[in-house]
Amino acid sequence: VQLVESGGGLVQAGGSLRLSCAASGRTFSSYAMGWFRQAPGKEREFVAGITWSGGSTYYADSVKGRFTISRDNAKNTVYLQMNSLKPEDTAVYYCAAAFGVAGTTHLDFGSWGQGTQVTVSS
Repeated sequence: VQLVESGGGLVQAGGSLRLSCAASGRTFSSYAMGWFRQAPGKEREFVAGITWSGGSTYYADSVKGRFTISRDNAKNTVYLQMNSLKPEDTAVYYCAAAFGVAGTTHLDFGSWGQGTQVTVSS
């Protein structure tokens, strides 16, 4: 599956952004999806994940209560709604796909998008 992210940009602290990830292929609904991020000089970290059906979601503690992951299998798209953004949320955000069940490490995901930059100013 090929993934293309969009929706990144510059936002002030406290603001919101919604990232989208469009997937190609007819088997999108077979994939668990996730969002990761990587800040300069830091390792890529898990942000949020969602099961193939959308029935279960899970989050990193750092974003719990502020970010929401969702998916629309009819549109082959997964979203990340980010509210109450903080400067420490600044990073390149990556969409990732895992066939079947996925965990919370980058090793669990086999397909990646090119990333979209999110910058939160203080």
